[in-house]
Amino acid sequence: MDQELGFIGVGSMGGPMARRLIEAGYKLTIFDTREDAMRPLIEKGAKPAESVKSVCDSAEIVFCSLPTPPIVEAVALGPGGVIEGSKVRMLVDTSTTGSIYAKRVAAGLAKKNILEVDAPISGGVTGANKGTLAIMVSCPEDVLERLKPILSHLGKVFFLGTKPGMGHTMKLLNNILSATAMAISSEAVVTGVKAGLDPKTICDVINSGTGRNSATEDKIPRLVFPRKFNGGFAVGLLNKDIRLFIEEADAMQVPTVVAAAVKQVLVTTMAMLGPEADMSEIIRTVENLAHVEVKG
Repeated sequence: MDQELGFIGVGSMGGPMARRLIEAGYKLTIFDTREDAMRPLIEKGAKPAESVKSVCDSAEIVFCSLPTPPIVEAVALGPGGVIEGSKVRMLVDTSTTGSIYAKRVAAGLAKKNILEVDAPISGGVTGANKGTLAIMVSCPEDVLERLKPILSHLGKVFFLGTKPGMGHTMKLLNNILSATAMAISSEAVVTGVKAGLDPKTICDVINSGTGRNSATEDKIPRLVFPRKFNGGFAVGLLNKDIRLFIEEADAMQVPTVVAAAVKQVLVTTMAMLGPEADMSEIIRTVENLAHVEVKG
């Protein structure tokens, strides 16, 4: 396959996605601020670039997977950024930035005839490795058809609309529900364990009834019972996503009473365990306050 792609940010999520594109036969030019993140991809045939601009001088379609909206904006529009690339015509943003930043980036890049494509993802590191991500795309329909063959190697595409920001709004809806499920399930399971119930039985019953959710079906059995807490998504990043959700909802005058409570749980977890703690460690916050430990 002769098509050349660029990829900026090849960390815990970008790395597996970039690897799948290489394995699918695409020629990939990559850049990350950490050389150790690029090394495994270079060994697989990726071409390392010295800067963001260098990536964007080499490929028309460039992906990015970056941790925060300000970083995305700086990489896209700042000095030496995507906007200064000589070849790039499309930035496919798989980060979680929210619609406000996405619209700002889209407007800035449009001045240089570069299209911003919303493509935030859900499915975690496991989904990135397996190519089973949910990809929330918003872009012109003709662009979608051009991107589908590429995105098919990463996961399932969901088309949200043609306007910048629509895909990123969808991602925030997903993440507030994911965070809420983890927070309330932690409280429920810890309460049950302190009452003398077996944690596995608690989850089995919940998952056979109306309370089942992503935390009781996956995160708690897989990450909490064996005390691994290595899901790959930091609570600090999740807190950022919930903040973005609340900001967007507030701008549209939608009440966020439950979201505000979940955000407080995340803030408490960061205070106790630090922002780099895995989101599954939300349950440790509840355990610490309840003086009980959940073990499978």
